[in-house]
Amino acid sequence: MTAQHPIVVGVDGSQSSLQAVSWAAQEAALRSAPLTLVTTMFVPGTYGVPIGVPASLFEEEELDGKRRLAQAEEVAAQAAAGHTLDVDTAFCTGVPSGELIERSKSARMVVVGAHRHGFFDRAVLGSVSAAVVAHAHAPVAVVRGLPHTEVNAISGPVVVGVDSSAHSESAITLAFEEAALRGVDMVAVHAWSDIDLYAPFPSDVDWAQVETRERALLSESMAGRAEEFPDVTVRPVVVMDQPARNLREQSEHAQLIVVGSRGRGGFTSMLLGSTSRALAHSVTCPLLVVR
Repeated sequence: MTAQHPIVVGVDGSQSSLQAVSWAAQEAALRSAPLTLVTTMFVPGTYGVPIGVPASLFEEEELDGKRRLAQAEEVAAQAAAGHTLDVDTAFCTGVPSGELIERSKSARMVVVGAHRHGFFDRAVLGSVSAAVVAHAHAPVAVVRGLPHTEVNAISGPVVVGVDSSAHSESAITLAFEEAALRGVDMVAVHAWSDIDLYAPFPSDVDWAQVETRERALLSESMAGRAEEFPDVTVRPVVVMDQPARNLREQSEHAQLIVVGSRGRGGFTSMLLGSTSRALAHSVTCPLLVVR
């Protein structure tokens, strides 16, 4: 994609969406890409205002939407201080997830908060975010875990999940780009198996032999991109099983984790693989899901 493709971020006024705005603004600054802030509101349908709902409610909704966008613009400017940021705002009507999914067709990336306003359980991914992650046409970043003023202050590597799937190939490329933009190392995590091999029955796998082979395969996966991004140091991590758990552990010290939307074991009809789904619900650093 070129710089004309914007980074699109959903805004609903919640702390979670301000985290998303802050992260997206810095991402836009790093890439010299335009930033589009999108908020939505409900409007009366064909049959007018529902019974018992004052008409003034929609005027208040519109004012609230404008306030949300103004606040988001301030947060974006603060996050990208020192950079020239091309910011556009969009005040739309309809379903938030539908608007973001539609805009993802021409976006470089879509960024969402982990949950919508009113959701207090930080372990739960909100319905809007979940729908966008599952259906968007561009990479989707889910941002959670820190106040919006600190979400870009984390130091640490970019972590990428690596398997033999086509989605993993796209994730590797984008992870190299992100690490190069940030000037940090990249940790490449490869799990030999997607399941827990020690449960429910013990395994007699010769792990030393398997690990040697898997490390060689991981190195091959990295080779082409390593030549394109010579300044990025790759730290390979090979584990026996449970990629979600191991990636989650790595995320505790990372500034970004990148995964494919579906892995090697998923059915083609699945919109989101088990690993990416589990991480979207649990990691506390920004997660970038790539198609």
